[in-house]
Amino acid sequence: MILRYTLLPVILLFPALAGCAGTPAPRGELFAAMIMTREQQASSVPTDSGILLRDPESQKWRRLGPAIQMISSAVSDPSNPQTLFLACGNGIVRSRDGGSSWRLVTGWRESDVLQIAIDPSDGNKVYAATAWGVIVSRDGGDSWTAANTGLPEYFSKGIVLDHRNPERLLLATTTGLFKSTNQASSWQRVETFPEVAVLRLRRSPSNPDFWIAGTEGKGVWISRDDGATWQPSCPDLATANMYAVAVDPADAANLIVGGWGTGVYVSNNRGEDWKHTTGKLPSPNVTALLFDENHPGRLWASTFEEGTFYTDDSGSTWHSAHLDGAYVFDLGFLLPRE
Repeated sequence: MILRYTLLPVILLFPALAGCAGTPAPRGELFAAMIMTREQQASSVPTDSGILLRDPESQKWRRLGPAIQMISSAVSDPSNPQTLFLACGNGIVRSRDGGSSWRLVTGWRESDVLQIAIDPSDGNKVYAATAWGVIVSRDGGDSWTAANTGLPEYFSKGIVLDHRNPERLLLATTTGLFKSTNQASSWQRVETFPEVAVLRLRRSPSNPDFWIAGTEGKGVWISRDDGATWQPSCPDLATANMYAVAVDPADAANLIVGGWGTGVYVSNNRGEDWKHTTGKLPSPNVTALLFDENHPGRLWASTFEEGTFYTDDSGSTWHSAHLDGAYVFDLGFLLPRE
């Protein structure tokens, strides 16, 4: 077994920071959503699957929550960061006490969950993209209903809620990009986006009008008008399968993309120009990318079964964060839990 990480008890180790003047704001917690490891491909329940948090002091990984098959992502409730949701192969798991205890909140009909979005103005409204379509909760995850009206095919890999207009969501499906303007009651195709599988969808935190998507076989697509119209970007990747895209939370000009066999590409001008910056990454197969919100200029990249790495010089040099042998599906930050 070559996977290297240290699992600490599932207890929050970060002290609460007082909200007094002059005290730095609490930092978000970097997570890796690990579906499985190389040595467990034939296992029915990969025990190393799960959400791992990286301790910024020790630089070691510790598990958050249970070891459940195929945990694809995690999210905090913006209105109450003590509430956490995990997107899992067998449904959705929720914690209401910052990760000390967990409960499966979906039934047998809801499975293969890939991404979860929470209304920042109302934590009772939770949306999830699954292999069987969209499911919605109006009571904070206690009950779920299907919400697939208008979708020609249901398989959905990503869902993003518009924090400026919580009635509106964008959905990444196997047949293109869809939008809802009525809290997922119905969906309409985004006609300016190709009818192709959307593998990853991200929105700029600093410039909400800017969106970026990675597709299967059609490369990278960008919107500069809040998802109304879309244009292809990065001609070198025009026919690539792009599993990872990310936007710098501090500056929408900075983008990073990667996919199967592509390595990593970086843009510093909103996708007008791109630089291939894979450097000495051990694999060109990139599964997840992230800008580090706690370290300006730091980029994270997970490669398929060859480890997770970070760079502080736009890819000239990469440093191993280990997780060797892991298939990391997603990288992200959980909100500070005080």
